[in-house]
Amino acid sequence: MMTDVVVVGGGPVGLLLAGELALAGVRPVVLEQLSERSTAYKANALIGQVVRFLDHRGLYQSFGGRGHRPQAAPAFLFGALVLNLSGLADNPLYGLPIPQARLESLLEQRARDLGVDLRRGHRLMELRQDDHAVSVRVQGPDGEYELRSRYLVGADGARSGVRKKIGVSFDGFTDQSIVSRAAHVAVPASSMSAETGELVLPGGDRIGLYAWHRTERGAYVMVPHTPGVVMASVIEWDGPPVAGDTPVTIDEVADSLGRVLGQDLPLAAPPAPGPHLLRRGYVANTRIASSYRHGRVFLAGDAAHVHPAVGAPGLNLGLQDAANLGWKLAAQAHGWAPPGLLDSYQAERRPAAERVTMHTQAQLALMSPGPATTALRQVVGELLEIPGATRQIADLMAGSDVRYPMHPGTPHALTGRFAPDLDLRIASRDIRLAELLHPGRPLLVDLTGTGPFADLIAPWDDRVGLVTAHTATPPADALLIRPDGYIACAVGPDGAAPLIDTLALWFGEPRHRDA
Repeated sequence: MMTDVVVVGGGPVGLLLAGELALAGVRPVVLEQLSERSTAYKANALIGQVVRFLDHRGLYQSFGGRGHRPQAAPAFLFGALVLNLSGLADNPLYGLPIPQARLESLLEQRARDLGVDLRRGHRLMELRQDDHAVSVRVQGPDGEYELRSRYLVGADGARSGVRKKIGVSFDGFTDQSIVSRAAHVAVPASSMSAETGELVLPGGDRIGLYAWHRTERGAYVMVPHTPGVVMASVIEWDGPPVAGDTPVTIDEVADSLGRVLGQDLPLAAPPAPGPHLLRRGYVANTRIASSYRHGRVFLAGDAAHVHPAVGAPGLNLGLQDAANLGWKLAAQAHGWAPPGLLDSYQAERRPAAERVTMHTQAQLALMSPGPATTALRQVVGELLEIPGATRQIADLMAGSDVRYPMHPGTPHALTGRFAPDLDLRIASRDIRLAELLHPGRPLLVDLTGTGPFADLIAPWDDRVGLVTAHTATPPADALLIRPDGYIACAVGPDGAAPLIDTLALWFGEPRHRDA
């Protein structure tokens, strides 16, 4: 059997990628080794620019978003320091509370609705490639079979079998002296103060919920989960060694929290059935694949990068990998991809991963024990009172500091950036720019109101849409927007000359050229 794309891994990244391919008219096959969707408690929110990308696909509200457009967070944490964003103009740090299990369920349903062939209980056994395709041997519930595909994407997590099979190194480091533990735990009713919402320790000390607290042994946070149950998360430096294959227990989490707190807090398993969070890991685990592409095989999400979880950037990073790669593979499948389009995936997404590994390591360092770190936290805390510094950190955490190199020269300030959320008027209809991007096609938005671009874009109109719209304060004369939401070209006062070159650079040769 021959297919265009095989996606290995049916987690959020693989499912979003498959949905993007299907939306573009490609029917991928998704191989997921789990026979049932995982119910393990993992992430519980999306943070950053990916929230706006989901809005571009019309998924924000159906995924639980409040209001008719994404909402920016009024505050967040950077290295357990408060990041006050309430006065920040154009705050880029968007949030969408959604448990990962729910996210996977919704992405799976969307993929199936779009016609994706999702095969659960199918494990990749062997992979080989030649100049024309990738051949895989798969173990399914009914035995082994082979598939042949033009391309394959490994979205199969940090221990990626695809990455290992193609021999791509996972460069970085793991510091085993820093251990993270987290669990849903029941606390005694007497430990919860109804008046202040604080947790009362046996010695009488009180600690606030939701915020990280730093001590001379580590850091911890307690977050209410359900009545009488909290999520306890603790990061411990230089604690007792633990064998990696030893199952984590509530007692282990309680012991670690007691060492970090300096006093014991009685914890017990939640009384209600799960699934409940209970995990241990080396939080200082930072690695990036040496290459995101090996011939016809690509890596995305945790298969391409891992990093400390502080700041919750993982899904923002991985899901945008999928958004970036999906339309490019679809262009290749449809035969109009320009030379080098698939190589641009690594060129654009690896720097984004490097930014995330940088800021998560910096945040972890700011949470570490010691008087030198205490002094550093004071300096950084004072810097975060400066609006410009706050904006820079917010952009970094949102991923909106990433600017793709779209074409040579001196481009418009918006070129290479994620498209702004514009309110538009088309004829007598009010519409948001995000709504025009639901189909996932490249789009040229003419903001002049006079329609001068129709003849220019005509040779590409089989793959690039065109709308003419009005907006109160046009940021440019026109915006050429890629399916992943990034602006390939913003046309400024210097005219449309760069637009033709940009159309060919990203969307292939025109159907014809004027003599």
